[in-house]
Amino acid sequence: MPARDYEIRDERFAKMIHRNAGPETLWTGGRWTEGPVYFPAGRYVIFSDIPNDRILRWDEMNGALAVFEQPSRNQNGHTLDRQGRLIACEHRGRCVSRYEIDGTRTVLADSFDGKRLNSPNDVVVKSDGSVWFTDPSYGIDSEYEGDAAPMEQDGRHVYRIGADGGIARVIDDMKQPNGLAFSADESVLFVADTGKTHFPDCEPKIRRYAVNADGVTLGGGEDFVTCEAGLFDGFRIDTQGNIWSSAGDGVHCFAPDGTLLGKILIDEVVSNVCFGGPKRNRLFICATTSLRSVYVNTQGLMA
Repeated sequence: MPARDYEIRDERFAKMIHRNAGPETLWTGGRWTEGPVYFPAGRYVIFSDIPNDRILRWDEMNGALAVFEQPSRNQNGHTLDRQGRLIACEHRGRCVSRYEIDGTRTVLADSFDGKRLNSPNDVVVKSDGSVWFTDPSYGIDSEYEGDAAPMEQDGRHVYRIGADGGIARVIDDMKQPNGLAFSADESVLFVADTGKTHFPDCEPKIRRYAVNADGVTLGGGEDFVTCEAGLFDGFRIDTQGNIWSSAGDGVHCFAPDGTLLGKILIDEVVSNVCFGGPKRNRLFICATTSLRSVYVNTQGLMA
């Protein structure tokens, strides 16, 4: 029964779900699916299958699944810029790249301070066109999701690529920065820390950083919410400011004040989510080996 697919902690969550419409499995057959992004013009979802080194494309019109690109340089997170171009985080490429309208690929960032990046993981584009991305070490830790290699940076950080192509480090106090998203008014940047994979005493959490008046730098960060099941990875924000985050037992929904409103229960570890569909009320979920979706009674921000 669909009602069993939800854990309601707060009545606000009950109003955001359809109890007679639970999650559905759209496709299965991956090893570690990640990085979903919805293309409104084509009504399809692009997502990664990182260990299999491929990007997949699921068509919302007919349910067809096709390989979008293989090899794909072990891409992880994706987003769209304001021109509808695909922005990709590449583990094996150790870069952030952009697919141009004519199909060519442009590398936006592959180094900082003269040293190679670790393995860009997730990415978001601000309304001013700047590209913000996280750079943990997962893609260089082993041969499974990239190429094993020594770290050249002094840690795992968050960066901003300006409209002029300049790269700046904006966060340096996290263990393994992962998923990230701006609040609706872009006054706050939220970033997940999955450092527990490497540092056992690191709490699995989402931190928040105030965006300074200049729009390009951040104030000091603070812990926002802690994960009670596994780790937070990728997440998205809806038009009401609620955070819909991946977790070990499904998708956790948090109110803007940090209250855990409820969960969408999934029988695989969830890595990332995105909103899509013509009304942006369909949540697409990458869950270990599969792509799922569920209709919700809210709408996601463009991401």
